[in-house]
Amino acid sequence: MNNSFLENINETWTLFLDRDGVINKRIFGGYVTSKSEFDFVPGALESIKYFTSIFGRIIVVTNQQGVGKGIMTENQLISVHDYMESEVIKNGGHIDAIYYCTDLEELEDNCRKPSVKMAALAKSYFDDIDFKKSLMVGDSRSDLEFGKNSGMKTVFITDSSLDKKALAMADLSASCLQDVKIKIELCIK
Repeated sequence: MNNSFLENINETWTLFLDRDGVINKRIFGGYVTSKSEFDFVPGALESIKYFTSIFGRIIVVTNQQGVGKGIMTENQLISVHDYMESEVIKNGGHIDAIYYCTDLEELEDNCRKPSVKMAALAKSYFDDIDFKKSLMVGDSRSDLEFGKNSGMKTVFITDSSLDKKALAMADLSASCLQDVKIKIELCIK
């Protein structure tokens, strides 16, 4: 893995973050349906604050088929995202946008990652996004495929998965978001 691209990161770059397993602890076999179930990964808030100071944009892209399955409503999902965003702001960070896909995986033409539809949506709102100057951080193969399909650099969060194919696909691996922060700090000082 070659991390030399990290030294080029500046305010012209966009950071794309997956949510579950990256920003908050993943509920395996379930879904975060309320703010009481939303538990930030240790160091995530501090890391997002740091990322706010170096990236031009921070965008969250998340598959949330729990809505499509009827496990939660879209309003519940929005409430969870409002909570996440308010905590990020309280801790000195910023998220420019949150894009989510509630489609079921089995839908033929869905917007779920690895589809690039959420990346295209972000670009339609923020036309200054350059995918060659974008970094996708995720904990699943579909996150990395989303990033690669969009032309982004990718970071695989290995904390919740030992997917060797995803690891081989990634430009960089890290144990958590705080580890990504440390690796970037070391490269751009």
